[in-house]
Amino acid sequence: MKTRVVYFGSPELSVPFLSALVQSTDFDVVAVVTQPEKPVGRKAIMTKSAVHEFALKHNIPALTYKSLRTEEVAAELSKLNADVFVVVVYGKIIPKAVLDLPKFGCINVHPSLLPKYRGPSPFQEAIRMGEKVTGVSIMLLDEGMDTGPVLAVREFPIDERETGETIQPKIIAIGVPLFLEALRKWTTEERVAIPQDNALATYSKMLAKEDGKIDWSKSAVEIDRHVRAMKPWPGTYFVWGEDGNNVRIVVHEVQHLDGMSDRAPGSVLEENGHISVVCVDHSLLELITIQPEGKQKMSPNEYVRGHKTFLETNFLRNE
Repeated sequence: MKTRVVYFGSPELSVPFLSALVQSTDFDVVAVVTQPEKPVGRKAIMTKSAVHEFALKHNIPALTYKSLRTEEVAAELSKLNADVFVVVVYGKIIPKAVLDLPKFGCINVHPSLLPKYRGPSPFQEAIRMGEKVTGVSIMLLDEGMDTGPVLAVREFPIDERETGETIQPKIIAIGVPLFLEALRKWTTEERVAIPQDNALATYSKMLAKEDGKIDWSKSAVEIDRHVRAMKPWPGTYFVWGEDGNNVRIVVHEVQHLDGMSDRAPGSVLEENGHISVVCVDHSLLELITIQPEGKQKMSPNEYVRGHKTFLETNFLRNE
């Protein structure tokens, strides 16, 4: 008999894990629980989550709740008679009353080497902190923030120019087979879970648009990591003023350079068509691709041709 699964997930990163469950001969996904529709884009069009869309295409009942912390929600989920709940980037805290419903508990896929980088943005934080290695952990959820025991873990390297976008296919490639294997074992007789060492725990935060603002008081290496970590969301930006008008400029790509400058930190340099910023420790950060508000992507050199005063900016004084 197939193991009955209720799947909790929302964004595109979650879909391959759900797809693997649907294709498996060992599991029966009886419902998905996903985030309610949200306004997307400038026109604020109400849009279903990627997991919701997948469920509709595969005739899987999709449940959306503003909160899981009601007796009615727990009662509705209880009626599904699930053997196990699976959580992959759902986006909400799951209360104990829900965690306790299935006999095999609630299994979570967490994209970090727990107990490092608990919380909602683990791989972004690993990139931002300059880690060389990260991984995927399969764990049993409890009431804490990613504090439950670990069923399986596998690591992979973080490339030198890794971004929050390029790392996601790696998480899927490593995570899906690891997850299926761990779930099969946990729902049979091979149940082994190793407690985390809380003394080694580090944390990541819930990202907001404001987290994309570039802090020019950081070094070139730190800003480079930040830009890569925040890609594709929330993205990174700075605000620059000309003639009393402030312009929000999105930064798509940068590169920290070898060597140092004796110019004042915050200064903008132009050399052979390349635009760089002198950072706080006199390290150099090249701006490669930017997008001024209301414009297309462009090189900084293109922008400077129409805005010569950009070269007179000091970003540390401009903030």
